Amino acid sequence: MSSVAMHDVLLRPVISEKSVIETERNNYTFAVARDANKFQIKAAVEAEFKVNVLGVRVVNVKPKQKRRGRRTLGMVPGWRKAVVTIAAGQKIELFEAV
Repeated sequence: MSSVAMHDVLLRPVISEKSVIETERNNYTFAVARDANKFQIKAAVEAEFKVNVLGVRVVNVKPKQKRRGRRTLGMVPGWRKAVVTIAAGQKIELFEAV
């Protein structure tokens, strides 16, 4: 079992065109700690935003190669994304400002 503190599980919200559209269907997207599991993500969202979480889906985003200049190659680090479904009628105010 991983030992991630609850306040370290959620890193930031993911604001993209797809994630903003999904908020209409009560699906909210967050970047989360790499070693956090679904139960920890659910507990962190419920504690932070005072909502009822119905489900959590987790995706590991792979690292990508990026070119910097003509010959120099660099890497964009991989990260972990969680899509959280909350109960109908509830919302997370953090995403409403977008």
